[in-house]
Amino acid sequence: MQKYADKIEQIRQSAHELHQSVNQTYGDSLPYGYHLDMVVNGIRDFGHLVCACEDDVLPLFFGGYYHDSIEDARLTYNDVMKTARHFLKEEQAFLATEIAYALTNDKGRTRTERAGDKYYQGIRQTPYAPFVKLCDRLANITYSCAGVDGSDPRMKEVYKSEMPHFLAAITTNSDDPRFQVPHETVVRLAECLIDDMEREEREGKVWWHEY
Repeated sequence: MQKYADKIEQIRQSAHELHQSVNQTYGDSLPYGYHLDMVVNGIRDFGHLVCACEDDVLPLFFGGYYHDSIEDARLTYNDVMKTARHFLKEEQAFLATEIAYALTNDKGRTRTERAGDKYYQGIRQTPYAPFVKLCDRLANITYSCAGVDGSDPRMKEVYKSEMPHFLAAITTNSDDPRFQVPHETVVRLAECLIDDMEREEREGKVWWHEY
């Protein structure tokens, strides 16, 4: 990983600047790069479980940093590809751009419409997209459960209720590591939710204390 540290930092700075250029924040006031860094923390921790070869390391990190670039930062597929080519070889740039494209929500009036069957099918069919999507969800849940800087408690409950469907929707039957959902990452996510439920119970905030 150390041999790619400089290039990964360049990709990181580029992604941070992109989201800053459209004034996107995370929570009440955090820069959106805070979320991107959390997603990539998951890739750092668990990427070795899915990465099939050394050439895929940089596309994985680029996909993590640029996963919201089309959906939230007004880039097109070709824009992302052009940026990826600046940092990566041609095949790597294609793989990285496909990850970002797969994680881009569909058009829809509701959360369910934006992340429907077609959306998850695209994730399951794209190398590393299930893993990066899992790291994205881990980042969002970790932040929501922390209860800092205006994190939306409603979204925490949404994530909890969606969990069985979400995991089923990103899981494939492939033996190819690039399409797998690492058990260790799922356990980390579950631990975050369990810790939050236990904390709420200690503080008397869980719903069953009313009965």
